[in-house]
Amino acid sequence: MARILVIDDSPTETYRFREILQRNGHEVLEAANGADGISVARAELPDLILMDVVMPGINGFQATRQLTRGAETKHIPIVIVSTKDQETDRVWGKRQGARDYLTKPIEETSLIRVIHQLLSAV
Repeated sequence: MARILVIDDSPTETYRFREILQRNGHEVLEAANGADGISVARAELPDLILMDVVMPGINGFQATRQLTRGAETKHIPIVIVSTKDQETDRVWGKRQGARDYLTKPIEETSLIRVIHQLLSAV
């Protein structure tokens, strides 16, 4: 179906996302931090990005801002998936360019629903 980039510094979370996405027919690309995620996104131009917030170096908000303002990557929908669940985090994430903001632990049905909505809107 779609090529989805998971940017998350937690091997456990990355594994869980990979399992869910592959089970639903998606190809998964991975990056373990914001800087690597930006590089992979620019090189691979995935159909959608799942972005963690709390990561070493460039955090998810910063990476989202860079990707949504980059000429070659601004069309890629980004969904922030984080344990940070304050309303201010949601607002800030959307202001950085994220199309949606989900909180961990994520339910598979919710994640797949959001992915399908965003991919069908492209």
